[in-house]
Amino acid sequence: MVRRNAERRAALVDGAIEVLAREGARGLTFRAVDSEAGVPAGTASNYFANRDDLLTQAGARVYERLQPDEATITRQRARTRDREAYAVLMRELVGRISDFRTGYLALLELRLEATRRPELRAVLTEQVRADLHANVAYHEESGLPGDATAVKLLYLTLNWLIVEQLTLPDVLSEAERERLVTAAVERLTTGLPQLD
Repeated sequence: MVRRNAERRAALVDGAIEVLAREGARGLTFRAVDSEAGVPAGTASNYFANRDDLLTQAGARVYERLQPDEATITRQRARTRDREAYAVLMRELVGRISDFRTGYLALLELRLEATRRPELRAVLTEQVRADLHANVAYHEESGLPGDATAVKLLYLTLNWLIVEQLTLPDVLSEAERERLVTAAVERLTTGLPQLD
């Protein structure tokens, strides 16, 4: 029964992600989530204390689903530690995030909603800060070129590139996006002064 409840909760949260991406935060209702998840009406209200709880769990689930799998991590660790390997890693990251289009769009909706909901803002701030810290730590352990500042600048740069790709996909071609990722890695890992 516990496993079934966990599976149903995951289906509901995944449904919430789809609703957020399609309808925005205003469209996120328990009824819409029940419908999206294909469960009886009233199910979501049994799993989540309120709408804020659902929003918060949807945000956490997006980050969970964006994490690379073990095969990807193993493949990344087996590569050389030069700028080209770093550019490949970043192109794969952009691809993985872009492939979960609804998750990233839902995350954008959650970020906008967080400007009005302090509890959600606190959860997202903690998650993004932890994610950024983990990225810096992974980078430092990996021996890839660049420093913590380069990691943070790439994080900011690639996030907007992904927003552009998901919301206005015809602005840049796929080849242009790949060249821009490579150029960002090359330029941001060439001895720039580190910020604290």
